[in-house]
Amino acid sequence: MLIERLTPQGDPEISRPDPERLIEGDPVHRAWNAEEDDGLYCGIWESTPGAWRVRYEEWEYCRILSGRSVIEGEEGERLEVGPGDAFFIRPGFQGIWRVIETTRKDYVILVR
Repeated sequence: MLIERLTPQGDPEISRPDPERLIEGDPVHRAWNAEEDDGLYCGIWESTPGAWRVRYEEWEYCRILSGRSVIEGEEGERLEVGPGDAFFIRPGFQGIWRVIETTRKDYVILVR
């Protein structure tokens, strides 16, 4: 199919942050991956509250569907996001992803 609606279908992949990256809480991540093709990934991701260190080696575009999160960069950047907010993260970003309220986003990742 060359065009498809992005909606969670079937059982999600369930994961948690690596213990060495965990800062607080016990966040559970759920991902409904819609596409994985030659370095391009998209789908819907959800996490329960908690905080963990992140390090991006890829581009990621996100749009928050529900919940609230704060993304804090090592350089002092701080981005609070909620429903309807769209943003992207560049390769090389390092910081903390803090889920305040269970957050669901759609995403597109490009790995080069």
